Amino acid sequence: MTSATKGAGPAGAPSSPIERTIALIETVVDKVGALSAVTCLVLVLVMATNVFLRYLFATGSIWAQELEWHLLVPICMLGAAYALRHGEHIRVDVLYAHYPERLKAFADLLTAIVALLVSGLILKLSLPYVLQSWSMNEGSANPGGVEMRYILKAFIPFGFALYFLQSAADALKAWLRLFPR
Repeated sequence: MTSATKGAGPAGAPSSPIERTIALIETVVDKVGALSAVTCLVLVLVMATNVFLRYLFATGSIWAQELEWHLLVPICMLGAAYALRHGEHIRVDVLYAHYPERLKAFADLLTAIVALLVSGLILKLSLPYVLQSWSMNEGSANPGGVEMRYILKAFIPFGFALYFLQSAADALKAWLRLFPR
């Protein structure tokens, strides 16, 4: 049970619209974060296959090599919101750990607001970048490389939209801690 659901309804279910919104956002972020974890497994399999083919059969493909670094994008962009959701992001815990609870809530609220602003800005700036790539049907510059690079680039606004949502959920949780009902 999160701090936002203390005092929740039966069986720990969120009781207020704000708590239900937080729960919905965090459910989405968890599901997308699981997709990021699966992508890690796919990356390991692609890399192992490439090494196996290269050293045992002296063969390989540009497409498979490009796929390796293309898989890093969804891992990072989808995993960022998941890391934030589970508190695995960077924070100066040596200071934060000694803050009183109210100051922690204020610091969390302030941090979430800054994250909302930054992720919103990157989301806004990245959309034309993706649309330009899509309009010219951008692909790899290498012969035989991965085509449809705009799909890869679309992870930038998608990942920052998820990060924006998780930051909003964190801001709401911090607000509820600062101003409990």
